[in-house]
Amino acid sequence: MTPSFAVWVTGLPASGKSTITRALVDELKSRGIDVAVLESDALRQVLTPRPSYSEEERDAFYRALAYVGTILVAHGVPVVFDATANRRAYRSRARAAIDRFIEVYVECPLDVCRARDPKGLYQKARSGGTTTLPGVQAEYERPDRPDLVVRGDGPPEAAARAIVTLLEERGNIAAHGLSAVAPRA
Repeated sequence: MTPSFAVWVTGLPASGKSTITRALVDELKSRGIDVAVLESDALRQVLTPRPSYSEEERDAFYRALAYVGTILVAHGVPVVFDATANRRAYRSRARAAIDRFIEVYVECPLDVCRARDPKGLYQKARSGGTTTLPGVQAEYERPDRPDLVVRGDGPPEAAARAIVTLLEERGNIAAHGLSAVAPRA
């Protein structure tokens, strides 16, 4: 059995994180690898049902998110974090706690993110409905040294394949087409 791993997909809101995550999950499933996706919006509904997005709340939320991921990986469950995590410290906690950790930065121009705006976050920021949007009203700290940079304005399948290739190169998953079982002599 290959040890589990964690991939944190980070980037600006509407940069393509969730779309790339879905493509990554599909690619891994096609190889027989099931992963747990820790998607920040879904978990925020449970952990902070009335979010204020204050620095203190974000710190507590991402601390809990990293903790859940650490527990899952320790129990053999591969994890994909689908979360902006606008501070490097949030992602660094998970990296420090999980040995087989990959940080993927989804690079996407802000104007593309604004044009996509599937949740209406940029519109809310323009109209004053929010004051904490990362990359606009709150700082987004791009990773200093991400393990991989993928394009959020390109094909999500290409980004997913790049992530899978890195997982293979690092020995986190078997190379495509190779069996985990040694051939008989």
